Amino acid sequence: MRGPSEPVIDTSPTPGDEVRTTTCYMCACRCGIKVWLQDGRIRYIQGNPAHPVNKGVLCAKGSAGIMQHYSPARLSRPLKRVGERGKGEFEEISWEEALDLATSWLAPIRERNPDELAFFTGRDQSQALTGWWAQQFGTINYAAHGGFCSVNMAAGGLYSVGGSFWEFGEPDWEHTRYLMLWGVAEDHDSNPIKLGLGTLKARGAKIVSVNPVRTGYGAIADEWIGIRPGTDGLFAFALIHELLRADRIDLDYLVRYTNAHWLVIRDPGAADDGLFARDDKGRPLCFDRARGATFDANAIDLQPAVVGEYALPDGRIAVPSFHLLAERYMDPQYAPDAVAERCGIPADTIRRIARELAENAFDHELRLPIAWTDAWGREHADMVGRPVSMHAMRGISAHSNGFHTCRALHTLQLLLGAVDTPGSFRYQPPFPKPIPPPNRPGRTRQANGVLDAAPLGFVHGPEDLVVDENGAPRRIDHAFSWSYPLAAHGMMHTVIRNAWAGDPYKIDTLMMFMANMGWNSSMNIAETIGWLTDKDETGEYRIPRIIYCDAFSSEMVAYADLVFPDPTYLERFDSISLLDRPISDADGAADAIRHPIFDPATQLDAQGRPRDIRGFQSVLVDLGARLGFPGLLNDDGTPKYRDYADYIIHHERAPGVGLLAGWRGADGSLEGKGAPNPAQLDTYIANNGFWRSEIPEHARYFKMANRGYLDWGQTMGFLGSPQPIVLQLYSETLQKFRLAAQGHGPNVPPPEHCDRVATYFDPLPIWYEPFEQAQNLDAADSDFPLSAITQRPMFMYHAWHSQNAWLRQIATRNYLYLHPDTAARYGIKDEDWVDVTSHNGTITVQARSASNVQPDTVWTWNAIGKRRGAWKLPKDAPEATKGFLLNHLISDITPKGDYANADPVTGQAAWFDLRVRIAPSTQTDDVSQPQFAPIAGAPADDPPLRYGAEFRRERDTREAS
Repeated sequence: MRGPSEPVIDTSPTPGDEVRTTTCYMCACRCGIKVWLQDGRIRYIQGNPAHPVNKGVLCAKGSAGIMQHYSPARLSRPLKRVGERGKGEFEEISWEEALDLATSWLAPIRERNPDELAFFTGRDQSQALTGWWAQQFGTINYAAHGGFCSVNMAAGGLYSVGGSFWEFGEPDWEHTRYLMLWGVAEDHDSNPIKLGLGTLKARGAKIVSVNPVRTGYGAIADEWIGIRPGTDGLFAFALIHELLRADRIDLDYLVRYTNAHWLVIRDPGAADDGLFARDDKGRPLCFDRARGATFDANAIDLQPAVVGEYALPDGRIAVPSFHLLAERYMDPQYAPDAVAERCGIPADTIRRIARELAENAFDHELRLPIAWTDAWGREHADMVGRPVSMHAMRGISAHSNGFHTCRALHTLQLLLGAVDTPGSFRYQPPFPKPIPPPNRPGRTRQANGVLDAAPLGFVHGPEDLVVDENGAPRRIDHAFSWSYPLAAHGMMHTVIRNAWAGDPYKIDTLMMFMANMGWNSSMNIAETIGWLTDKDETGEYRIPRIIYCDAFSSEMVAYADLVFPDPTYLERFDSISLLDRPISDADGAADAIRHPIFDPATQLDAQGRPRDIRGFQSVLVDLGARLGFPGLLNDDGTPKYRDYADYIIHHERAPGVGLLAGWRGADGSLEGKGAPNPAQLDTYIANNGFWRSEIPEHARYFKMANRGYLDWGQTMGFLGSPQPIVLQLYSETLQKFRLAAQGHGPNVPPPEHCDRVATYFDPLPIWYEPFEQAQNLDAADSDFPLSAITQRPMFMYHAWHSQNAWLRQIATRNYLYLHPDTAARYGIKDEDWVDVTSHNGTITVQARSASNVQPDTVWTWNAIGKRRGAWKLPKDAPEATKGFLLNHLISDITPKGDYANADPVTGQAAWFDLRVRIAPSTQTDDVSQPQFAPIAGAPADDPPLRYGAEFRRERDTREAS
């Protein structure tokens, strides 16, 4: 008997008729993707198993790249403002007119004073070009996204261990037994972290999440420590206190790889107090216990002292830097019982975490049977490791005490011997770098108008500050001034206020790329909008000209005078460069490209017309040639590069060093350094869009002092020399600033900054109350008992994705979440409307209870709230009517108004210092507040989400015929 007829099912359907590989740009992860096309349209996006970043894993954001590419909010043509700023009234113009107009504005600036251009870039991952372009223009006024995102993390790490958390280091996923996540959200390096956490869970390693809110990674952690915002450094010091008290530290590691034994001069009031004692060749000294005398601290075969006072040959007294560290953190003020209430963590929990760290580090010592040679020529039969890892992100960075908190975490790691050892935190090439990195910020212009160095860099001492002869700031954002000396990424969050105020001078043109400063990337939104639109007594805008580039009709577009439309990431070339934000991992160096999957001219806009767009990098190359940049012209005056793709191939930052490290040399046989290769991009495309070079096995750990790695790094162009990198428990760089504040040296701060510099430039990490909290406590009429923070959702990245049709199905609006006990205390029920008030204003939003938050903290998802009329969302889109931003409550200056709302060392924006009070609202409208007038422009339709149906119809039609 025959069975029933079964339909034939294709269990492995082909997603399309063509597949191309490139790099995702739906977050900063930079995963490899396969883009399947059918009849020239995207059919499907999947992860690329061959790619080293994600190994085939792809998240919801990556899959939703289809809707990003086909977003109705895409810009299609250059725009010139015809109405008032902020109204969103433009006329379309040709590219030639747009470039002529931009050139006519910029050429006179470069001729008379290049600093009248302020060029500030957002989340672009193109700093290797944009910073170089600013240098060629000659302006010191260039900044990047990190100033309001991660510079505390970068500077705190680079001035301590020559590397950093974030996307530039990783836990040893294969070997760690114990991982602490400090303030880690789900938006950066997401897929690699998920893969790594899966590895740890499979091996039974313990994961501890330190965060005021438990979401994402914290939800799968074995333990959640709901810390009060801004107290992470205090918690770290309590852990250090316990480790020191129990003598559970790795002194051998400290002496081999850090400056723990370097002698620090103790001579209060002297010009060299707190500096390292050095011999006549400038070499730091230590005291050798075996011989009872001082010797070169970097010599081997010594028995250096790490505690005690010692007389120098000239009679002065000095102590090892570790002695100063122990004196400080053994103080009872850092004992668990002393910090528990302020941190919101029981003292017994602090003591237990310290014991667990020590147990896993020292009682489970890890040895890998890999022979290696250190930088001094000593051979080692194996690699000894401490299987304790840490990873940290914006939760510690975005506070006014974040720089020192980051340094505190690195100090904790160093005491455990857990930096780049098996099982611990590991560097990703091109890190580690010398401490501090050698590149200083540009300060003067050459005869050809080019700045003497890139505008951003690392200050080594007061002499490197970008200030005038009176010590006043020279940059429009006040970065690298006495107010924020180590502002390595610049200060995007201060530029608009200062440009409006003419502080320290007026600028002519503000040029921005992918920086939504008219909405979710600004503190103090209402005032920022006012500064962008304010006019002087003559009726002219106080910021005369604004050039803006974006791929989408964000809120900031409405405030531009000239708009350059950028492609989506599937229509452009990008260089994910080792000079910028590489995709390396701890075992290999890697970089990547994006390349056009589509010719933009084949993509239609909302009116059915071909889109006339150009990549901003190519626009910069074109503009630079029109402006006569030496680096963009041949000797005969013709443009050196056809476009950005040509620039990627042929530009050399130094002989043999270009944006891409793979397949260099005329025949493509070299890597790291080599002459330009005309076929380089084609080779990348053929290799799934990336290049990767394995670090030799014997060079993968102890990179700061591993001869194999140091030699390899120099060969690759990562290091100028193969000298070991001494990790800094004690920062002489910071002490130089403290001495300047005490009146020593030729470069001293103006009197009004002396106390500030002397306080916050401590050579050992310190903790202090975040400024907003401290100043509100000082104000008699203030009562802001709650911290308010945002979390980055795993399913969206910045503002780009809360306009994405597929990702909007996950969330189209946000709520203010508060602990049930907190809700009960204030009489708030689920979905009640509440007034949330800070010293800067009030918003009215809907609240919900959630037990995954520390009781003295309220939180919401970041960047979902939109302004009506922006992003081509429907006119009544929930993002605009119910969604909201905490940004309205965050001031760009401190409550006292004395400085920017920022870290005093680096200028990092202190988004997470926000303090609020809440109360039930009396409003009757079912709409969040504040609301602004809609931006002009036709909203998009809101059709059913049936993407793909046309492909099925076309297939069925073909099969039927």
